[in-house]
Amino acid sequence: MAVERTTGRVTRRRARTRANLLDAAFSVFAAKGFGHVSIEEVCEAAGYSRGAFYSNFSSLDELFFALYRERADLIAEQVSGALALDGPGLDVPAAVDRVTDVLLLDRDWLLVKTDFLVHAARDPEVARSLLEHRARLRQAIADRLARARGHTALPAVLGDTDGAAHAVVAAYDGVTTQLLLDRDVEHARAWLKQLLTALLTDGSGTPDHRQN
Repeated sequence: MAVERTTGRVTRRRARTRANLLDAAFSVFAAKGFGHVSIEEVCEAAGYSRGAFYSNFSSLDELFFALYRERADLIAEQVSGALALDGPGLDVPAAVDRVTDVLLLDRDWLLVKTDFLVHAARDPEVARSLLEHRARLRQAIADRLARARGHTALPAVLGDTDGAAHAVVAAYDGVTTQLLLDRDVEHARAWLKQLLTALLTDGSGTPDHRQN
């Protein structure tokens, strides 16, 4: 029993150390950029030694991807939750409001995400992992749109639900790129809502209930 209690404490302490390193790295990466951060800077920000770092991560690349995966998984779960609140039919404007509130996160996250995109563009293995996580987000959207089929019609120009999900993610990418430059969060939120509503309805803000 004593060994089990000790193991439990060690496991919890290690999990806490890992979480603290990820939080510290997020702040440092957002402030300086991935390519300009050292392991020492992450350790200093977290208040740990290099030994603590290497007991959790083999490199900055591994930590960086763990950070992205943690945030990307959370966003996919939040989007799924936001889209699950309606019944069989999809109230597009209400769903857009909920999803926009989830998708449009803080600018620091967008800076870290953009660094990761650039990093992945130069590394095919990292790119494959990133594409898998982006596919999860699109799938969460496509699954919800598929459940609404027969209750809420999508504009024919989008094709199937997978095409609509790609359009939603593309709109988000475009709006957040502008946000990185002009730093106007409120305008970005409003513009994203307008784009998504136009994409997923007949453009009037009211769902088109005609069947495909």
